[in-house]
Amino acid sequence: MHDELIAKAKAWLAEDPDPQTREELAGLIDAGDVPALTDRFSGTLQFGTAGLRGELGAGPMRMNRAVVIRAAAGLAAYLKKSGTPHGGDAAGLVVIGYDARHKSADFARDTAAVMTGAGLRAAVLPRPLPTPVLAFAIRHLGAVAGVEVTASHNPPRDNGYKVYLGDGSQIVPPADAEIAAEIDAIAALHDVPRPESGWQTLDDAVLDAYLARTDAVLAAGSPRTARTVYTAMHGVGRDVLLAAFARAGFPEPVLVAEQADPDPDFPTVAFPNPEEPGAMDLAFARARATDPDLVIANDPDADRCAVAVRDGADWRMLRGDEVGSLLAAHLVARGAAGTFAESIVSSSLLGRIAESAKLPYEETLTGFKWIARVDGLRYGYEEALGYCVDPEGVRDKDGITAALLITELASVLKEQGRTLLDLLDDLAVEHGLHATDQLSVRVEDLSVISDAMRRLRERPPTELAGLAITRAEDLTLGTDRLPPTDGLRYTLDGARVIVRPSGTEPKLKCYLEVVVPAPDHTALPAARTRAGELLAALKRDLSAAAGL
Repeated sequence: MHDELIAKAKAWLAEDPDPQTREELAGLIDAGDVPALTDRFSGTLQFGTAGLRGELGAGPMRMNRAVVIRAAAGLAAYLKKSGTPHGGDAAGLVVIGYDARHKSADFARDTAAVMTGAGLRAAVLPRPLPTPVLAFAIRHLGAVAGVEVTASHNPPRDNGYKVYLGDGSQIVPPADAEIAAEIDAIAALHDVPRPESGWQTLDDAVLDAYLARTDAVLAAGSPRTARTVYTAMHGVGRDVLLAAFARAGFPEPVLVAEQADPDPDFPTVAFPNPEEPGAMDLAFARARATDPDLVIANDPDADRCAVAVRDGADWRMLRGDEVGSLLAAHLVARGAAGTFAESIVSSSLLGRIAESAKLPYEETLTGFKWIARVDGLRYGYEEALGYCVDPEGVRDKDGITAALLITELASVLKEQGRTLLDLLDDLAVEHGLHATDQLSVRVEDLSVISDAMRRLRERPPTELAGLAITRAEDLTLGTDRLPPTDGLRYTLDGARVIVRPSGTEPKLKCYLEVVVPAPDHTALPAARTRAGELLAALKRDLSAAAGL
């Protein structure tokens, strides 16, 4: 076994094109570090509907140039076999974007080289830019596919590879499996042509076109007075967001200077995710010093948007479901027409808002790869801070345009002497207080997740938080509206629970929602107390049932 492992590692080393990972792997081989080599050669990173994502390093279980070259070659083979069924022209343009993480520029260049060597045309965005710019560019340039090199809000040691087809939305089955099969068919990197030139590096025209499209997000003549504090979370959002805000005529956001510049080491945060504890501390400190109307944060690739507001004496993050409902209510007030959609893990309040406005409503599986495909989509959101407010421009979540729209709403309310919290109160009285929370368990050992899911399937709970479970669904079987996925959904009397493994991180995620009636504004404090008690009890009982 030891000899076989060393042989595998040496074979990989022989064709690894990156001096850094070659040095790392050679050191492990020379040291005879069996545990480290086993970790890197125990399989391969699996290409799925999230593309690729993993820790940087040598070997097939890490993100590196060799893995990316294989992925790009598999994608190129898939595109050449499938022709252009997903949009784009017959010339086969693949547009490539990348963020500011370690190795992102290298992975983008390798992808361009592979596409060019395969006889396709390749165009690379001019510099690290937000993921929504890449999603926009695919349709704007008539590409057959797009690749974004990013690990979004993952830790600094990670990177990833996200694939879009010519309709501008992320891949879904069966395309993921078909691309994975092409990747597996590649015998050796030496067989993959990688010319030194031949692709195009785009200029700022594509970014200018994206910024021009942001005009469609806002209502003509709407108030533009709300003042913001903004953090880019060490990512690539700052310059594009500032340009979009200036174009719209909003006051220039006050920057969180410590997090304004792109930095792949993310030195001020443990995880560069606005939802993680402590990540917004610097933004809140800046808000206390400057007293804006709201705080806005993007994640590192700027496809997510977080919002914080003053609540009493201090600042707090709004939940993704709260922002999702606020944006929906704002679009309804503006007379939006079309389908409102969300993933199944997001708050059911969106359905109530759509029903009240007599608008079509759809639920999808998690991920914007599904939300973006809803027929007639006008607005879509997911509770993990993802909002699609201009599907004609970007068929994906977009943290820049979402920031524009929430700032417009804050400006409208400011003119009325009201706040985002006032509007949330109104929605609670009209539709019931929809309170959400999450039980999220990060693991080192993935068997913890599979054990919890098996336990829930073999010994399903009959009640949680003293509420009877009126319906239990195993989503691996699919439903009349949803394709199969690994998840469980429990419907209770006045509550809902969904349990699923994360698709991008080693986490088990449990999404909790309770709905408490509030006949008028005076009933809201008691309703919030009751909702908090129920959510705490749901967490406790679900943890016990799952053996966590």
